Amino acid sequence: MAEITAALVKDLREKSGAGMMDCKKALSENGGDLDAAIDWLRKKGLSAAAKKSGRVAAEGLIGVASSVNVASMVEVNAETDFVARNETFQDFVETVAKIALEVGEDVEAIKAAAFPGTSHTVGDELTKLVATIGENMTIRRARVLRVSSGVVATYVHSALKPGLGKIGVLVALEAPSELDGLEILGRQVGMHVAATRPDALDVDSVDPAALVREREVLSEQARASGKPEAIIEKMVEGRIRKYYEEVVLLEQVWVHDGESRVRAVVQKAGAKLIGFDRFQLGEGIEKQVSDFAAEVAATAGIAPASV
Repeated sequence: MAEITAALVKDLREKSGAGMMDCKKALSENGGDLDAAIDWLRKKGLSAAAKKSGRVAAEGLIGVASSVNVASMVEVNAETDFVARNETFQDFVETVAKIALEVGEDVEAIKAAAFPGTSHTVGDELTKLVATIGENMTIRRARVLRVSSGVVATYVHSALKPGLGKIGVLVALEAPSELDGLEILGRQVGMHVAATRPDALDVDSVDPAALVREREVLSEQARASGKPEAIIEKMVEGRIRKYYEEVVLLEQVWVHDGESRVRAVVQKAGAKLIGFDRFQLGEGIEKQVSDFAAEVAATAGIAPASV
């Protein structure tokens, strides 16, 4: 009988998509034979998740959780919007967000953490969920923000239920812990961020490469006017200030009154905005667009009707 090593278990897990404990049992039952173990898992219906792992998962839910001076946000993807309304899936996302509070924002660390009420990991629970619901699912990303004193507020836009939706925001505000209305201010900033999608917290944190590209574009536009270089330089600087007002959170106009700057609103409250993040479900994922009629025809083995 071959030795059941951690490497062998890992290899079987990657090939089958089954949980770690199931892979270990499969190898033990089959004398360490990898192919036989795969067949054993298939017969038990435990490798069903592997068949779905290649499919695009761009739907799902954003989940947020919070505790004293800390909050977390996760994105868990599935293939269809229908799954987002599945209570088991919702419970899973809520649990993953709470686990991120404890273990941090590294996705692999989250997947390796124990899943409450079971003897297996979050990753194993996800594999089980994939096999049960019948769609590919992934824990795509996580974010955790902390403050030494103050609050990390959460906001979910058009929440499906408390803490779950398709757009989530974390806002870290430093201030004396007894400051009145801090949680409300944080939520208002979260609503602002959800609406305006800022790229950076302050001018110093703007992506240098993005700033260079913006200057190049603005310079070319200004030169097209035929004005002298000295005038062009002033035009560009003026437009860069406008650019900051569009992409920098603290420089943006407060959406709640259309006049104040976010910086001024936060300062007036006696707080300091030290960080934020915004997750929008599926952003950056290339979704597959299929012709349903052609898909049905292909499944049935007939040629689609020509137009």
